[in-house]
Amino acid sequence: MSPDLTTPGSVRSAAEINEQIRALWLRAGGSLSPRERAEYELLVIEWAAAIRGTVIEAA
Repeated sequence: MSPDLTTPGSVRSAAEINEQIRALWLRAGGSLSPRERAEYELLVIEWAAAIRGTVIEAA
């Protein structure tokens, strides 16, 4: 696995992850390769976990 892919259990903020997702799409020019698709999927999972964590902490 590429070292620039995220790892489960990351403690990054949702905003930071969202910025990485946006950068990925910009680099890809709107069409993801299979490797980029895998990276994107991991980022979305991490982002969703960060969002859930933020909501729980705010409650």
